Amino acid sequence: MRFYWLRNVPRPRYPGGYTDGRTWFLPGVHCPLCGATGGTTANAYPSVDLSLLPAQEQGKYLARLEEDYAEFERLREQVRPLVPAGAHLWPGTGFGPMNGSAQGEFGPLVLVNPWELLMKPEPLQRLQAEGLRGLKGCRTALRFRKKNPPELLELELLPGGDLHPDCLSERPTPCPKCERIGLKRPEEPILDAATLPGELDVFRLAAFKTMLIGTERFVETVRRLGYEQDIAFRELPVRS
Repeated sequence: MRFYWLRNVPRPRYPGGYTDGRTWFLPGVHCPLCGATGGTTANAYPSVDLSLLPAQEQGKYLARLEEDYAEFERLREQVRPLVPAGAHLWPGTGFGPMNGSAQGEFGPLVLVNPWELLMKPEPLQRLQAEGLRGLKGCRTALRFRKKNPPELLELELLPGGDLHPDCLSERPTPCPKCERIGLKRPEEPILDAATLPGELDVFRLAAFKTMLIGTERFVETVRRLGYEQDIAFRELPVRS
């Protein structure tokens, strides 16, 4: 099985764009153990609905810096039962639908940001009908100024797979408190065969959340159906 890194293209055929926005966020924090401060913008679970929490609690899930680490831990554990199994809850993780502003035209598959894959409903349904696994589309609340705006769905991509130690200069373990991993992405990534999920055809690398990976089945189906106008696929070597 071959695996490909999904990349955005410098001159897209459909030059639509949007600003990042999300209903709720796990706040950023200063970790007293590893010293990292702030949060990620590249990890989100759009299907997670926090509206059942009391309004006062919902108001704490904002893009902000939480000074009290114990409070951050409480907020993190409060939402852990709501996220998919195996989900990482790094500081800054987003929840709920995208709600930024959008403009322009979009193709069948959208990769404006390399860590966010969007699709129109019909292409998503056709890919699912082809038997591709791991394609869970979630509604967006992007705001268009034009009439009859397109419907875009955000894929909720689960973490899976890792890079092989041979392409990494060091391999620190995740911080046991904030779960962050202090790794720099190598110029020539190599996938670790033993870690790659067998049940997903598109996923997010666990330690490199900006890297979206598709299987050979995913890439061949997207190409056959003519959906690759604004996405580039870079094959990555796989090593045992």
